[in-house]
Amino acid sequence: MSTKNKIHPKANVSSDDIGDGTTIWQFVTVAPNVIIGEDCNICDFCFIESNVTIGNRVTLKCGVYLWEGVSVEDDVFIGPNVTFTNDKFPRSKGDFTLDKTILKKGCSLGANSTIIGGVVINEYALVGAGSVLTKDVPKNALIVGNPGRQVGWVDDKGNKLSRKSTGVYFSKEMGIEYVENNGELQVI
Repeated sequence: MSTKNKIHPKANVSSDDIGDGTTIWQFVTVAPNVIIGEDCNICDFCFIESNVTIGNRVTLKCGVYLWEGVSVEDDVFIGPNVTFTNDKFPRSKGDFTLDKTILKKGCSLGANSTIIGGVVINEYALVGAGSVLTKDVPKNALIVGNPGRQVGWVDDKGNKLSRKSTGVYFSKEMGIEYVENNGELQVI
């Protein structure tokens, strides 16, 4: 464990693989075999189960539990009380299938959203508060509702894109045009 990070004395950290500049606040549990990158912010009352990997500059707000099978890439934001599952057919005893969930670079999950295991949330996607995800999310997609459905597109900074014409979108804030092609967004 690096001496260049801040771990609250009331945190329970059992992993030695925590990057420089990472802050882990009070009442956080980090199990063995967890990898946490540099400059992360893990807020109060989070739980990170064994074999979870977290990239660099990730924020976990209060009350987030990351179960085995969750992989978080760089620059991801996970809002307060986001819920993850890793077994679609849970039972108290017996066999189970561990579902893998991947959060790609730069995606953001709004408070209280629920992520049903086995999905990929692609780069820079934005999931609205309270949404329930049951399937993969395209890059730069804006998702809301239960079940989560796409209602638009966002740029890499999370700004909603304006529609210029059929299949053409524009980011006022970034000054970039995009085209939608087969359910994917591409810079023009």
